[in-house]
Amino acid sequence: MQHARPLPKYLVQRFAGWKATTYEENKSWYRRLASEGQHPRAMVISCCDSRVHVTSIFGADNGEFFIHRNIANLVPSYEPDGQQHGTSAAVEYAVTALKVAHVIVMGHSSCGGVKGCFDMCSGKAPELEEKSSFVGRWMDILRPGYEAVAGIEDEETRLKALEKQAVIVSLRNLMTFPFVAEAVEAGNLSLHGLWNDIGDGGLDYYDGETKSFVSL
Repeated sequence: MQHARPLPKYLVQRFAGWKATTYEENKSWYRRLASEGQHPRAMVISCCDSRVHVTSIFGADNGEFFIHRNIANLVPSYEPDGQQHGTSAAVEYAVTALKVAHVIVMGHSSCGGVKGCFDMCSGKAPELEEKSSFVGRWMDILRPGYEAVAGIEDEETRLKALEKQAVIVSLRNLMTFPFVAEAVEAGNLSLHGLWNDIGDGGLDYYDGETKSFVSL
């Protein structure tokens, strides 16, 4: 691939620093991970947003989380149509092969993907309605969430509610996967919804009984 270029120097320097310190100090642990494979207890589905750092928030070590990131931390509904489904494949592998005990969907504040859905559904971003828009078609997953918060008058409050709907819609869609539903009903898997306030460092969890988010 002639368009692939060497890494930027600052990344090379950071790698060299990591290899000389973190890796060298934990060499036996990394070699154990390599030889024994991964055995994560939880899968985390989070946003691609560079400000969302799941391992830092939970102080997780290598091998502890199976992490899948996509635009707006969305999970599509179960569609066995023979096409390519990255998120669905990650969920399938985590639940059926890795046998994780928990699947956590974590949304966050100031989400650009959710804002895109908000603008698209409110007619402010017609370019996202185009069939050629990958972002737009992905954000179609969240349209039911937009409809659920349509009655909120204040735009800022409605947008924040839509960010949390991204979590709720994803949790609902997870249960459309037969192997997820079976694992949940058997008591081998639990689903969790979180919303991270980036600025305040807060974390809210979704309470399925009250159908509301509660601060930790």
